[in-house]
Amino acid sequence: MNLQSEPSRRSVLSMPSPAGRLLLTECGGFLAAVEFTEKLPAGAIEEETPLLCEVQRQLEEYFAGGKPKFDFPLAELGSTFQQRVWAELRKIPYGITCTYGALARQISCASARAVGGAVGRNPWPVVVPCHRVIAAGGAIGGFSGGVERKIILLEREGITLRRN
Repeated sequence: MNLQSEPSRRSVLSMPSPAGRLLLTECGGFLAAVEFTEKLPAGAIEEETPLLCEVQRQLEEYFAGGKPKFDFPLAELGSTFQQRVWAELRKIPYGITCTYGALARQISCASARAVGGAVGRNPWPVVVPCHRVIAAGGAIGGFSGGVERKIILLEREGITLRRN
């Protein structure tokens, strides 16, 4: 489903996590977003759809130390380039990090900065593990949910890095 050309009804579900409250958004049977937020958007009504309950279950498994596959359908979002980067992110194993430069080389892109921009626009943090991408030299790098949350996620996977 392409949400950019096919708007439809959105369902949301809020859940606690060790990294902060997560808002899960479904549109047309696809996971459209995972966001770190403390409150629901104006007018949003929580709804426990089968998909959102499954996403919540797998996220709870992850935060309990498990390694779920995150095997539910994701909405088709972003540019072709962003989709390539996000697909590559899904290949980074639990407990392993990758640099922006290495990720760029894996998709034959000359610009680690362009890859970093796509990583930063990932609409599904945790599920599509953008937190596993770090800066050259082992620095933590950025994270759309905030560096402190990135540290929490990495430490849950047994990874300790130096701060920027």
